[in-house]
Amino acid sequence: MKIMSWNVNSVRVRHDRLLALLDRHAPDVLCLQELKCTEAELPRAELERRGYHVHISGQKSWNGVAILAREPLTDVEIDLPWRGDAQARGISARVGGVRIVNLYVVNGQDTQSDKYPYKLEWLACLQRYLAAQEQQGDPLCMLGDFNIGPDARDLPDPARQTGGIMASDAERQALADCLGERLSDAFRLFEPAGGHWSWWDYRSGAWERDQGWRIDHIYLCEQLLGCATGCVIDRTPRGNLQPSDHAPVVVNLAWPPQEDDEDEAC
Repeated sequence: MKIMSWNVNSVRVRHDRLLALLDRHAPDVLCLQELKCTEAELPRAELERRGYHVHISGQKSWNGVAILAREPLTDVEIDLPWRGDAQARGISARVGGVRIVNLYVVNGQDTQSDKYPYKLEWLACLQRYLAAQEQQGDPLCMLGDFNIGPDARDLPDPARQTGGIMASDAERQALADCLGERLSDAFRLFEPAGGHWSWWDYRSGAWERDQGWRIDHIYLCEQLLGCATGCVIDRTPRGNLQPSDHAPVVVNLAWPPQEDDEDEAC
């Protein structure tokens, strides 16, 4: 099973890029963030012609998340991590026996902004959602744009940036509390070194200088982590004209397990 996460930064602007990504990678599951569109504005017919079932939690001009999958999606949940949140930032579904949780975590803007406490509250609600979800017993893949660099390896200038937004102790601890002992970073299983980025700010020539951050992540439960055969950041779309500022992240899983492996992780 190939699972991909991409902050598309506007489906309407990058409609052709989205279709090209699907044609090039042919993922079994594609999770999108920052759609900036309503359900009516999503190119559903073109996605379905490529064999994808589509579920979306959209919002005009802002936010928005979607799950595209070759298999039907069941038990779809929106308005994550809590019901009634006005911002469309979370969607979840079962796909091929795996619980997929797709998130566009609040940025927070600045540690002195009123959006910063909202980000921490949002993550605390996510922790409670995941604790409740764990009782369902599904293998879990949580992925998306987390707007957090978990440690110094994920920042281009840790000495200067640590403690600021997306790298503060409170944000990192809140993310760690969500992961607990259940979820692990799939990318770090294969790439322990620093210098790997998934987001390059449009400003200050960040792409040209290769000064990005790694804030787009795929987290797997132990059962799925044992099935992971690779996890990469595909930098190619970021080098296109008028690109999203994010690059897709892709994990490959030897899933579902073969019958002989049913009693093992994979």
